[in-house]
Amino acid sequence: MDDEVQQPKEYEVGTGMLCVFGRQLKLFRERAGLDRAGLGSLTGYSASTIASFEQARRIPQPRFIDQADEVLGAGGVLSASKEEVARAQYPAFFRDAAKLEAEAVELFVYETHVVNGLLQTEEYTRALLGMRRPLLDEATIEQRVVARLARQKIFDRWPAPLLSFVMEEPVVRRPLGGEQVWRGQLEQLLLLGQKRNVELQMMPLDRQDNAGVDGAFTLLNPRQGQQVGYMEAQGRSTLVTERDAVQALSARYGIIRAQALTPSESLAFIEKLLGER
Repeated sequence: MDDEVQQPKEYEVGTGMLCVFGRQLKLFRERAGLDRAGLGSLTGYSASTIASFEQARRIPQPRFIDQADEVLGAGGVLSASKEEVARAQYPAFFRDAAKLEAEAVELFVYETHVVNGLLQTEEYTRALLGMRRPLLDEATIEQRVVARLARQKIFDRWPAPLLSFVMEEPVVRRPLGGEQVWRGQLEQLLLLGQKRNVELQMMPLDRQDNAGVDGAFTLLNPRQGQQVGYMEAQGRSTLVTERDAVQALSARYGIIRAQALTPSESLAFIEKLLGER
């Protein structure tokens, strides 16, 4: 599940939650008798950056929001918006899925083209975003890199969610970004695959039966509520909530896992691939 999509406007900012937060920030700043430079000096940001936050042209990080809430005496009003502001860093089509992902107790991912965003190194992510056509501007790429790496906090959660990934063999054979980036990405897979709550499996090219021929998808089990399916392609996404459709995806994933190499075989496969080059 990747959060890549062409954006007609920078980060889709300037509307919605970012505008609300920007107006609140400005009101609390003015109530405190501070100009933008004054607030910037108290929080470690420039006056121009404060202006971009207030005008919803940039997405503030959680650290800044908490700092601003404290120094402006906002009483938790600004901090309360952290989650919604953070969601604004993702493309609109991915925001609902990002929320479900962050809260999932179980995640099942089948990938066919690129390494899933939760498993990507910073260099691999940057390389993928640089390949987008039409081209993304540098500011958008940087924002997307930060956003995608932030999703990987799921590995540090406790209780630890159960995470399962099945990848088609071409995913790990494509040297996207070049040899060094490719090797770094495979080494990351080996490290993550050793986590007790993570299972990585490879689907070899020589399989004559593959239940995943219809393409990539993700299944998410929230702490409360029923399992949800998610699919995306070409900047479009679908959340699958209809019971029978989700059950079909779940059954398909079970077959895919059974057809793939085991987790230990898969890690050995990646190690061998690294040793061949």
